[in-house]
Amino acid sequence: MVRVKMTRKQSRNAQGSGTIRQRPDGRWEARYTIGRDPGTGKQVQRSVYGETQKEVRLKLQHVAVEIDNGDFIEPLKLKVGAWLDIWLNEYTQNVKPQTLASYETQVRVHIRPALGALKLTQLNPHIVQTFINTLLKPADGKSAIKPKSIKNVNSVLYGALTQAVRLGYIRSNPCLHVKLPRVVPSEMHPLTKAEMTAFISAIEGSEYRILYLVTMFTGLRLGEVTGLTWDRVSFEDGSVMIDRQLMRERRKGGKYLLASVKNDKPRKLNPAPFVMELLRKQKTLQAQMRLRSGSQWDDRGISGLVFTNEFGRHHVHSTVTHNITRIAANINIGHLCFHDLRHTYAVNALRAGDDVKTVQSNLGHATAAFTLDRYGHYTEDMRKDSASRMEAFAKGIVNL
Repeated sequence: MVRVKMTRKQSRNAQGSGTIRQRPDGRWEARYTIGRDPGTGKQVQRSVYGETQKEVRLKLQHVAVEIDNGDFIEPLKLKVGAWLDIWLNEYTQNVKPQTLASYETQVRVHIRPALGALKLTQLNPHIVQTFINTLLKPADGKSAIKPKSIKNVNSVLYGALTQAVRLGYIRSNPCLHVKLPRVVPSEMHPLTKAEMTAFISAIEGSEYRILYLVTMFTGLRLGEVTGLTWDRVSFEDGSVMIDRQLMRERRKGGKYLLASVKNDKPRKLNPAPFVMELLRKQKTLQAQMRLRSGSQWDDRGISGLVFTNEFGRHHVHSTVTHNITRIAANINIGHLCFHDLRHTYAVNALRAGDDVKTVQSNLGHATAAFTLDRYGHYTEDMRKDSASRMEAFAKGIVNL
């Protein structure tokens, strides 16, 4: 049990528990006992300091109240930087390698340089808020980082400090009351029908043609479509299982690997029949490439991928995305990026009459509310069509 020690040497004027004395340097010190060392059995004492006896007395009384209430936490000398290392090494075992790499980057680039030298117990909401504000408006001429990136930095710090609270190292998480900058969703540019026609014509003959078409009509993410393997494609029931994605490790020279999908939510798709026919064609084309490459076909890497280069190796994400940007520029669709193919699917699915829950499931979003918030403004035509259908129905049964 933690307790404050009473001694006969206690200052006559001191109110509350503990020993108060004036040090040779003029400052005041109050010592109190927090228990016994389990190894030696000796008492373990700690001190609080102040410029006046009154200041020290108040600090000591505060400690005594916390001890009585069971809220006392012994002050630590552990610094933020050291705790972040402990947290990354000991408390992130269940996160994906890609996520852990992201955590390490946030700590190395942003958190440690600003807060690492502080004691863990020194952190408070104001210090963290100043840190966040500095990321948004740096004073040293560095470029500000985007609000979404700031949110990610805060999430890493919040996670590390939450664990510190659980272990009793700090009383509360100073990130709880921090105000973050508003995150504005990035602008998306789903293709119009005319742009789709032009794009489909422009990719004729491209080695990525089927990959782009499958993406445009399924809404798969880049990592999901490049990480799709044949054992996840069932031509018998016309389904595709999406439970893995191709990702690159976030470190210099990082290799590509298959990881679980975003949100760790596998999903089964039943694409339109012509998409399955595209996949059948891809299987045939891949078999032909394998025959042409002969011994140069690479079986040592990630095996069984649906989309590979002519030697059986996985596609490099940057090459896939740069190629689509170049094609789009050639047909005067300068705004197009790879992710817009996913947006194109989502918007067209909603316009075709698919319910939001189905579109959410196909896209792999966490909630239908997110899907509706992201794409709801593209459903104006659906609302108008709904009104027209209700009008026709009502006229058939209601006499005005």
